[in-house]
Amino acid sequence: MRERLAFPVDGLQQALQTLAERPGVREAAVISTCNRTEVYTVMEPVSNADTVLHWLAGSHAVDPEWLRPYLYVHQGRDAVLHLLRVIPGLDSLVLGEPQIGGQARTAHLEAAHAGTLGQVLDRLFQHGFAVSKQVRTETGIGANPVSVAFAAVSLARQIFGPLDGYTALLLGAGETIELTARHLRQQGLTRFIVANRTRERAQELAAEHGGDAIPLSELPDRLPEADIVIASTASPLPLLGKGSVERALRKRRRRPIFMVDIAVPRDIEPEVDELDDVYLYTVDDLQDVIQENLRSRRHAAREAEEIIELQADRFMVWLRSLNTVPDIRRFRESAEAHRDVVLDRALRRLGNGETPEETLRYLAYSLTNRLLHGPTTRLREAGEQNDKATLACARHLLDLNDNDVDERRHPLPTAKRKP
Repeated sequence: MRERLAFPVDGLQQALQTLAERPGVREAAVISTCNRTEVYTVMEPVSNADTVLHWLAGSHAVDPEWLRPYLYVHQGRDAVLHLLRVIPGLDSLVLGEPQIGGQARTAHLEAAHAGTLGQVLDRLFQHGFAVSKQVRTETGIGANPVSVAFAAVSLARQIFGPLDGYTALLLGAGETIELTARHLRQQGLTRFIVANRTRERAQELAAEHGGDAIPLSELPDRLPEADIVIASTASPLPLLGKGSVERALRKRRRRPIFMVDIAVPRDIEPEVDELDDVYLYTVDDLQDVIQENLRSRRHAAREAEEIIELQADRFMVWLRSLNTVPDIRRFRESAEAHRDVVLDRALRRLGNGETPEETLRYLAYSLTNRLLHGPTTRLREAGEQNDKATLACARHLLDLNDNDVDERRHPLPTAKRKP
């Protein structure tokens, strides 16, 4: 189902534009990954989620009613909370994984290029990126590896420190080895040897990362070059025995080798662990690391949820403030119009020979009268009608404090210092 509803990046802008043409859709963005297809919209108040449902079904040639049972729909604050959880990886299969943050940035960028990203969604995504950074800075949600490949590379860093300058020997060329190579490159390692039963696949992976491809028969000769060995093949028998590793250590003059055997059955004989200067880890060792790190991430996730709840409330405060923008704009425009009229008259009076002091007094008096005429008229009417609710709102809106007014009318006596 996820495959049928996925959006390829190269067609996403056109798809967003067709969604924005639907009645009631003001803004739109789509996050589409291997694990989710999510449509974010700002809709007219009278619209409903069926508009998006029918567009999503139509864009992938599926029946809307077939699709409906599999959808989740979040609105208002729930939608805000959801995106704030998605971007830092709290809603991912692998808790706290970082890739979704980049995929959300792609969704934001594609919507911007499509012209479907308006004020609200732009602010929401930007807020989400900032919250994700806060979550990753203030909690340990992304600090510990939770994949076999990443755990292996993290253990290598614990032993060697920075990995630039070291050489990795990769046994196999499958998905796990490919992911391991990518993590090693990200940590600065640039020298790779890829050994695989099928040389073509080894050459493909080696070319991608700038390494050498070798057949399995050359393993004993190239092993002394390797500081890090990661093994994950489908071989029924071990590819590296204790004797070949011992010979490699002698050629290395006892420089240590870090080995991770992810394969089942094993690619490296268990007896290799008996050798000095070899750090051998199996998939079981890595699972212990991963489970401990998952527990740590779950604890960090609880801390992250508190941050997200607070930040969702802050976004909703901003969103509600948008309702007042037209009124504020009209109020300011009215005040500026009064200012321009009075200023023009004051300048004419000044040009006709009136003194600057007289002109300033006229300007202050006239502008004050113009600005206060409307509010004072409404206040007087509310008083005449005993409209206590309007009077209370006016006092709050105009910042009228009874104590302040009394003090201005009847100033408190000041103490005089005795000579």
